[in-house]
Amino acid sequence: MDHKELDVWKESINLVKMIYAKTRDFSKDEIFGLTSQIKRAAVSVPSNISEGAARRSDKEFNHFLYIALGSL
Repeated sequence: MDHKELDVWKESINLVKMIYAKTRDFSKDEIFGLTSQIKRAAVSVPSNISEGAARRSDKEFNHFLYIALGSL
């Protein structure tokens, strides 16, 4: 299955968009601190879902889903 068809991937992309919109309001002092960390964690979620979906086994896919969960 293509990862772009998964509801969890679609929702994680919506999360990334929301995080980027919300962090625009953060203090400029936080751009390289908290803001950067939050953005990287958010982007990690759909990235790991995509990578897991490209794997050949359910076991590997589940492993990447747990990594994505950890980023949340």
